[in-house]
Amino acid sequence: MRQPLENMRLFQERRRKVAEKLQDGILVVAAMPEAKRNGNVEHAYRQDSNLYYLTGFEEPQSIFVFRPGRRPETVLFLREKDPLRETWDGFRFGTRQTQKDFLIDEVYPIEQFEERIAGLMANADALYFRFQKNPEVDRWMNAALMQQKLDTGRSGYGLLPVFDADEFLGEFRVIKSDLELQNHRTACELTSAAHVELMKYVKPGMNERELEGYFVYQIMKRGAARVGYSSIMAGGANACTLHYVFNDQKLNDGDLLLVDAGGEYNYFTADITRTYPVNGRFTKPQADVYQAVLDVQKKVIAAVRPGLPFNDLQDLGTQLLTEAMLELGLLTGRKEDIIAADLQKKYYPHGIGHFLGMDVHDAGLYLDRKGKRREIEPGMVFTVEPGLYIPWSDEAAAEKYRGIGVRIEDNILVTDGGVDILTKDCPKEIADIEKVMARG
Repeated sequence: MRQPLENMRLFQERRRKVAEKLQDGILVVAAMPEAKRNGNVEHAYRQDSNLYYLTGFEEPQSIFVFRPGRRPETVLFLREKDPLRETWDGFRFGTRQTQKDFLIDEVYPIEQFEERIAGLMANADALYFRFQKNPEVDRWMNAALMQQKLDTGRSGYGLLPVFDADEFLGEFRVIKSDLELQNHRTACELTSAAHVELMKYVKPGMNERELEGYFVYQIMKRGAARVGYSSIMAGGANACTLHYVFNDQKLNDGDLLLVDAGGEYNYFTADITRTYPVNGRFTKPQADVYQAVLDVQKKVIAAVRPGLPFNDLQDLGTQLLTEAMLELGLLTGRKEDIIAADLQKKYYPHGIGHFLGMDVHDAGLYLDRKGKRREIEPGMVFTVEPGLYIPWSDEAAAEKYRGIGVRIEDNILVTDGGVDILTKDCPKEIADIEKVMARG
């Protein structure tokens, strides 16, 4: 995708901020490898978030090298122009046009990376690189580290210290800029609209697969480039499988449908979950479980404020959901004893939320190296997503609740004054959902 020149200033500004912390280190970020689906068919390509974050460059088989304060400061290795391959696979920027359009100091064919990288590492005091993402690049970097050691002769120096580039860069991505928030808002708005259209569309007898296709249609017609993650369209007891992605079962009258799906816009994704009845009307047991989860979600969101440790939200959600389990008769005993023994995880096995941004489970540390909890700050975006999941096979639960799985998930922007729910346009009150579905 060709980037307008004025947008390149955004990536330069990001690199300037990274340079302040990187100092005399060298940063190497490799593209995600292309992945085979089957035979000679490949999965649709999506660039590594960190490489895009620093350069705006979307082509595979590329590696970015950043050397603040040295010349060249920015180096990009990529696929060279190739008219024959472009006939089959599409446009490539190539070295000359990339240097001009993406404001990179030097650009080389990817074939030259192995011979040049050790020299580019000279005089650096540390390497920032994520191993275990691209095996071929791992081999090149290991060889470069050894060559750099040999180049120091009998100096007594060992191998260059290596730090995790993804962890390092992740901290820059936790607090969103105004432009990043614009993209995030757009992703949340178009995803919210798609969820509403799906509520209107769903009917008993449909297949989960049909709903997945309809959701993709709705987000793409509104400008999304792709889904932000594999969509979950879970009818009935399928909702009790947290990462259910088969999406191939018939939707039955009287069942609930759990939809966890988000669209990606300019590399920022929404992450919304809604649960509602396939036929448009909640039964009493379904409504009881749903309202319990919704009440918990509202209380957790109301607790969000700058200065509160993020993981305190997990503690609060656990307390409130355990109380709900006791009220519904799913568990018995003292709440404190239940939590101490982790018995609540039978019906609530996951976390209350996660950072959100360029990745659905976005970068950033929740705890420091000593285990201190990170405090919430203005500009953070994260999810709040309590849930209750009662499997069909659970004979300990009342029969009326078996097979019910409910999750409600919104995307929260922290502000100086509290929160802004970016997904507020997606209905979640029982009355509002039933009203929307009645118009379908």
